[in-house]
Amino acid sequence: MRLIDLLPWLAALYALASVACFIAYAIDKRAAIRQQQRTPERTLLLLGLAGGWPGALLAQQWLRHKSSKTSFLAWFWLTVVLNLAALIWLGQAIE
Repeated sequence: MRLIDLLPWLAALYALASVACFIAYAIDKRAAIRQQQRTPERTLLLLGLAGGWPGALLAQQWLRHKSSKTSFLAWFWLTVVLNLAALIWLGQAIE
């Protein structure tokens, strides 16, 4: 199997994970405003690590949620780097 053959599947996976992650951020933002039970940061980070980080990045900008908390952002960017490193590794393992 070639990497080019997997690209549509990877794109779909990232799109679905991004939508799920964006929704999770939106739910957490709403809970924060209403002072209700929040989504654990670990959950948000794991969703990003699983490929949802583009959706998380959009949510941080559009919803202004989790966009200024330095400790969270450090972990967030680490998950982005780890996700991309895994993607690169996968690409090299397949080729």
